[in-house]
Amino acid sequence: MSSVLFSSESVTSGHPDKLCDAISDAIVDACLTVDCNARVAVETCVKGKEDKGLIVLAGEVSLDGAIPDYEAVARQAAANIGYTSHAIGMDATNPEYCEVQVHITTQSANIAQGVNKDGLDQGAGDQGMMFGYACEETESYNELKGRYFPLAAALSQRLSRRLTTVREEGILPWARPDGKSQVTVQYDSNGDIEKVHTVVIAIQHDNTLKDQFEGSEEQELAHVEEQIKQHVVEHSIPSELLSAGYKLVVNGTGRFADPGGPYADAGLTGRKIIVDTYGGMGRHGGGAFSGKDPSKVDRSAAYASRWAAKHVVAAGLASRCEIQLAYVIGVAEPVSVRVETFGTSDLDELTVANRVRKVFDFRPGAIARDLKLQAPIYSVTAAGGHFGRVPDREGEFPWEVIDEKRISALKESK
Repeated sequence: MSSVLFSSESVTSGHPDKLCDAISDAIVDACLTVDCNARVAVETCVKGKEDKGLIVLAGEVSLDGAIPDYEAVARQAAANIGYTSHAIGMDATNPEYCEVQVHITTQSANIAQGVNKDGLDQGAGDQGMMFGYACEETESYNELKGRYFPLAAALSQRLSRRLTTVREEGILPWARPDGKSQVTVQYDSNGDIEKVHTVVIAIQHDNTLKDQFEGSEEQELAHVEEQIKQHVVEHSIPSELLSAGYKLVVNGTGRFADPGGPYADAGLTGRKIIVDTYGGMGRHGGGAFSGKDPSKVDRSAAYASRWAAKHVVAAGLASRCEIQLAYVIGVAEPVSVRVETFGTSDLDELTVANRVRKVFDFRPGAIARDLKLQAPIYSVTAAGGHFGRVPDREGEFPWEVIDEKRISALKESK
């Protein structure tokens, strides 16, 4: 073979699993708004049915203050995504057409005694291992500079976010919240990026769209494909990656009409962990993010390891970097910190790892302090990827912010 292909996928905010992530993270934000030290672990399940949709909330919450109205938070999160009509898959705003069940208790006392310690002595909320990854693949493209992220994942995330934008702004008025994207990138034998090879898009649409074409589903599909190509694919992907030609597949079954979303597929929190991270190019420890407060290292340590790996690459110490952290429940210090540079560094990996340990404090309390993770910043992470995002002035995606002092420290550390 003279070329190598690698693919990553992403899903829109209205995908049933992402709907669940959004609801769970909305509950996290609601709890942190009441108490910045709240302990939250909430899972969501959704299913649309012919007569009535269903949202199930289950988990544990402990906080000091007024308990949020979980049902109201869940309904509003779903409505914000666009699920306001039973005809498209769910009407979260109407109790007649959508039931919300709440099964939320308090955090286990056995867990709390190891986690609820002051400041930097706070223990990890669970055992487990977390990975962070960064690379230079996005850095050759002006639209993607500063992300230090795998290209296929960056592009598929960009497409899924664009699918939401064209629906919300009325550019494609027939589009619905549920959708997916997938990008295949072609590399040469040296591992250098050649082009985008294939783009796959699935987008739910108005069931009556075919009426504009005298009932022809073939013409309907041709129209959807042309509009997606113009307003989504060629709007989102740098032109130099498409100039050599690419294959586009839209709604591969031929049609993806109402009702879709939770009606077509049940959704669960945490079922899109590869979509949430590196599209399969970097490893994942297995823990989901959404619905968890920052004492849960599944979330906070994954953010911290990404933050550290991004700094290693941005500092020029390696062109690819993966960092693994591992924890014991109730213990602050990670049991291990491992750095892998895949042969892309002039330094040996032990040297890089020692520098990382000196510059970054991976205790859960320190991570929360350094990244300001006790703020209600999580709802925006529920769709479009947790990593490779542009940091917001409101404090969102702080693990994507480059700290020049830490860059200097990594370069100078001995």
